[in-house]
Amino acid sequence: MSDFATVDDVITLKRPLTNDEREKVKNLLPIVSAMLRDEAKKRGKDLDSMIEEGYPSMETAKSVCVDIVMREINASTTDDAATQISQSAGGYSLTYSPLTPGG
Repeated sequence: MSDFATVDDVITLKRPLTNDEREKVKNLLPIVSAMLRDEAKKRGKDLDSMIEEGYPSMETAKSVCVDIVMREINASTTDDAATQISQSAGGYSLTYSPLTPGG
């Protein structure tokens, strides 16, 4: 089984990468591809067979893979990256939604 996208796909579809980002993308692509296959398998589907049959298309799988990888690359690693944080006072409450795709 091959990855759904390549480093060149990421560069072509998104933006140029630094050398460090290239290495990270190279390492993330097989992980993300496996995660997509695992999610399909949880639902009783074989993603590779589905792509061979034409739905979803390989282009769709590539796009999803590239988007997930770039979200991880663009995520801040120097602070508490979150899409949402809320706090309360009285009975103390805290809600935190992480920015990274893996949570």
